[in-house]
Amino acid sequence: MKHDCHYHPGDPAKWHCSECQMHYCSRCMPDADTRQRQALCPKCSKGMRYLGAATEVVPFWQRIGAFFRYPFHTDPLIVIAICTLVPIVAPANLIGLLIWVVLALALFKYTYAVINHTAEGHLKPPPVSEAFSGSGFNIVILQLLVFVLMGALVTAAAMLGGSILMMLAIAFVVLGLPASIMVLAMERSVGAAVNPLNLAVLISRIGSPYFLLYGYLILLTLASGAAQDFAVTHFPLWVAQPLAGFLNSTFTLILFHMLGYLLFQYQEELGFAADLQDDEDLASHQHRDRSSRLDADLDMNLKDGNYDRAQAILKEALKKERDDPRRLGQLYQLLTARNDVSELYRYHPRIMTWLADRHDGDGLNELIKTLQTLEPNFQVDDADLALTCATALYHRQHFKPALRLLQDFHKRFPDSEQLAPAYLLAAQVLANGLQQWEKASAFLSYVQKRCSGHPAHKHIDVWLEQAQNREPLKGPKASFQIAE
Repeated sequence: MKHDCHYHPGDPAKWHCSECQMHYCSRCMPDADTRQRQALCPKCSKGMRYLGAATEVVPFWQRIGAFFRYPFHTDPLIVIAICTLVPIVAPANLIGLLIWVVLALALFKYTYAVINHTAEGHLKPPPVSEAFSGSGFNIVILQLLVFVLMGALVTAAAMLGGSILMMLAIAFVVLGLPASIMVLAMERSVGAAVNPLNLAVLISRIGSPYFLLYGYLILLTLASGAAQDFAVTHFPLWVAQPLAGFLNSTFTLILFHMLGYLLFQYQEELGFAADLQDDEDLASHQHRDRSSRLDADLDMNLKDGNYDRAQAILKEALKKERDDPRRLGQLYQLLTARNDVSELYRYHPRIMTWLADRHDGDGLNELIKTLQTLEPNFQVDDADLALTCATALYHRQHFKPALRLLQDFHKRFPDSEQLAPAYLLAAQVLANGLQQWEKASAFLSYVQKRCSGHPAHKHIDVWLEQAQNREPLKGPKASFQIAE
């Protein structure tokens, strides 16, 4: 059963807290350890159950094309080529027969590796070594034992109940064969693979999709037989034999990949959890990022309406990183939305610095208006910040607020090195923004008299001439001449 995240509807849940009965997605749990299947609930701090990727994988009937492409990856093609072509060139004696048996076992072993590999979340085929490594061949013996026991079941049914009971036994065996293969692949137990109760439970938990898959497998088997028959009928033996072997191996890998994918898709119902292992972005989701954890907590508290808690989280974060622009921006948005003027006033130097760094003159204008509701004569107490904010306001055509920040600058900051730039900006505001040329000239004259040591002093005459002619104050033209 698929579950969506409680906080992000539409996003598949990856974790479930049985205590809180809450489902969380990867965005809510950036610090979870998916490899170890460990995570603590953000609400109650108790361990949660990992749901794996079952809630986000597409149904198998939507991946038919991918199933048919599966055997044509490099690794399975190499396995098929070896197991198909080598027996052809092998000598026609006991050694050749032995080679054929070993390669058949290797191919059979590889098909079971495909089931396990897919069920664990690997949508790419297992490596070639899975077919030819020394271990794992016991699965072939186990499968032969399963076939023997199933045959014995049919025989016993025929002996005890005649043809009717035999047909029922055959129907059960044929219907339960895919389930038996899946159980054997996962549990490596003959008893489990032939236990009718186990097979019935697996089929019932998967439900109707099992029968849909069963239909696909029948069609796949018929298609494989038809293709091999066509090859044998229409091609010479030296071509038909490897071609039929290639087709048989290809269709077998497709079949076993589909069985493994069904296990992966219904992992939650079957009682295990696996995640997609071939995702290129997997590593980026595994690291435990404290910043991402904070963002997730913030997001959940805001969606729950716990605004005081969200505000406390941001304030605590700003104690550790005083000028973190991301947290300042989040705090500004939250305080503005809550119209918390007192907190805005408390943090206004840092927030105004953040807005000025972003050249957000509109935001500065709104913030100043808000602060003036608490303190009508609000002024910035830092010379550099006052100039920076006034510049941002000027460029967004908020002329009066910009001029207010520069008011009495020489009295408020008599020793500041920003006096000349501040009054030159004031002159620009008055002339270019408010068309008050006389007042602009007064500021320029002040700079000319009191700031003779400033680099801009030598250009004041140009600005004064522009003000007298009621022209926009643009400063001196750039010169590209190189002094000799």
